[in-house]
Amino acid sequence: MFGVGDKVICINDSVGADKVEEVKEIYLNWVKRDKEYHVRGVYDNDGIVPGILLEEVHNFPVRIPLTGKIQEPAFATWRFRKAAEQHTTAAAEVEEETLITV
Repeated sequence: MFGVGDKVICINDSVGADKVEEVKEIYLNWVKRDKEYHVRGVYDNDGIVPGILLEEVHNFPVRIPLTGKIQEPAFATWRFRKAAEQHTTAAAEVEEETLITV
């Protein structure tokens, strides 16, 4: 779904009331809704739940209860969507300019 270098937007930064303490222990830094990030790594987590690491957010490696591994905690992929890429070619710019001036 996501690959290294992808631009993503956080669509869900919420934490359930029953998970707040656990998240505070594991994550020193958390994501913010509607903010753009860049994927720097992807974890399969043994097929349990995929997660991504972000260029703009770093946390210390800890023991992850779900997998039993020591690693930097990743963010669940469902918290993000790919950012829409805006490609503008010179031809498209000329066409747009022509439409405005006519």
